[in-house]
Amino acid sequence: MAVIGWIGLGHMGGPMTANLIKAGHSVRGFDLNTEALDAAVAAGVTRATGIADAVTGADVVFTMLPKGEHARAVYFGDAGVFANADPKTLLVESSTIDIESSQALHDAAKAAGFRLVDAPVSGGITGAEKGTLTFMIGGVADAVADATTYIQPMAANIIPTGGATTGQAAKICNNLMLFINLAATSEGAVLADRLGLDPQVFWDIASVSSGDSWALRTWYPIEGVVPSAAVNRDFAPTFTAELANKDIGLAIAAAAATDTPLEIGTHVAQLFQRLVDQGQGGKDCSIIVKLVDGTLA
Repeated sequence: MAVIGWIGLGHMGGPMTANLIKAGHSVRGFDLNTEALDAAVAAGVTRATGIADAVTGADVVFTMLPKGEHARAVYFGDAGVFANADPKTLLVESSTIDIESSQALHDAAKAAGFRLVDAPVSGGITGAEKGTLTFMIGGVADAVADATTYIQPMAANIIPTGGATTGQAAKICNNLMLFINLAATSEGAVLADRLGLDPQVFWDIASVSSGDSWALRTWYPIEGVVPSAAVNRDFAPTFTAELANKDIGLAIAAAAATDTPLEIGTHVAQLFQRLVDQGQGGKDCSIIVKLVDGTLA
């Protein structure tokens, strides 16, 4: 069993570490948010006093952070991972961040003698809790193979994607499709309702027809149809609109860097920005349906 250092114990990191502990691993964790840290400790994580304490003596270090700027802050500097971990420690960066930041971490890790993989996840809070996440892992082959052994208790799918930053690339493109699907699902759901279709009947049709998608099956934004949908709980977040706005923004930035026109993605990104601007960033991203039905302007 391994000694695992973990930085970032929020909605995803907390339940992910719980599954590692259930598998018999020892996890030392740290988060700037004391409530998140306390919750993780209650689930079996050993409390670390800071980054250095979390990573010292660890076989592997995972980081699960909101943005590229947070990942850079955690890895770089005198108090960061590179300055305090043993170079033999495998580094698994599981945040969803911009390609530029991911490449900077890979470059710095290589220069300092570390092995690092970018290994973002898909599956949301439910997948984190159930240990059914999909991991997309980019990096050199031996590091990817070694990371897989630690990831297994948290995952239903572990997919090597290629070299450095390809895990991030896969996650960015996947989330772009997810949020476009969510917007399309919202429009179809609202129109079906206004045309007089029973919401459950329409969902039963769409979920086995060409309108099907993960967003439809999991986040359908009409109350009382899909138990896992946040609409049933006043849009209490499973994945916040603010994070959706951040993630689709990563796709827009990557598109600009590669001269790729994303006309639909750009429009959906504007919708999420409107939600954030209207103070809805802390609600579940499926609240985008309120822009479709006119409840929000």
